[in-house]
Amino acid sequence: MSTKTDKIDALGELSAVKQDEHGVSLWTEAFRRVRRNPSALVGMAILVLFVLVAIIGPLLAPYSPTDTMGIREGVIRPGSIPGPSAEHWLGYDHQGRDQFSRLLVGARQTLLVGIVSTLIGLTVGALIGGVAGAAAGLGGRVGRAVDSVLMRIVDMLLALPSLLLAVSIAALLGASLTTVMIAVGVVSVPVFARLLRGAMVAQSGGDYVLAATSLGVKRSRIALTHILPNSLAPVIVQATLTLATAIIEAAALSFLGLGNPDTSTPEWGLMLADAQPYLDGRPGLAIFPAVGIIITALGFTLLGEALREALDPKLRK
Repeated sequence: MSTKTDKIDALGELSAVKQDEHGVSLWTEAFRRVRRNPSALVGMAILVLFVLVAIIGPLLAPYSPTDTMGIREGVIRPGSIPGPSAEHWLGYDHQGRDQFSRLLVGARQTLLVGIVSTLIGLTVGALIGGVAGAAAGLGGRVGRAVDSVLMRIVDMLLALPSLLLAVSIAALLGASLTTVMIAVGVVSVPVFARLLRGAMVAQSGGDYVLAATSLGVKRSRIALTHILPNSLAPVIVQATLTLATAIIEAAALSFLGLGNPDTSTPEWGLMLADAQPYLDGRPGLAIFPAVGIIITALGFTLLGEALREALDPKLRK
């Protein structure tokens, strides 16, 4: 009798749940892993610094980024552009404007282009991928037809080199900052569409989908309220990585002369393009904006890779 009682007590102890133990969500657990990842902390520090510079940069700039003071003061001469000094930390540019002030103010334009273009690609891509994924999950002749048509359109976009597609769109729409955002955003559409569609198709075979179906929940409701929310994690991670690519591609379009035609408005890619004729005498005109682009892209990449590693069980260390 005592043996039976002991077994019952042991089973009771194993099944008991402590009051202070609670389950955590996927994002909470991922955030804990990210906080312990040195690469993620470095990337986050870079991004925080970049965002702060973009927000308060115009307030910190010692001079107006459009003031051609060097020409007015007569210090800019043919073949001679003064370098760094105590008054001008990074020197003048070719039009006598303070390079440090332009670098600070240009961070805002660079961040704006990266965020807006990524949001364009994320929104349009998620719409296409969500519809295709829901159609594939619903099955039937109509669902398969919708999925096939949408994915063939995405395949055509993926078949074109990203930079060539962006240049073509920018050339058709005309040089402007808005054009750069649209062109870079369109380039990232097929990536988001393919990723979300694949995640939704994979989630459609989950046990929770089978349980909801057995309870009589409509397939369309399952796709929108169950499958779609559980498929967003890889898309959000990809958005972080795409921000880095968007900044680089926007700089490339500005470098090719397809960006903002107003050269007085500072932007890192445009500053790189303006510096090309003066590389022999003043390489710093190109080095400083290039380093800014590289470090910012590195920050987004480090954080994005850390998020992907934290959310994907196969990549967790």
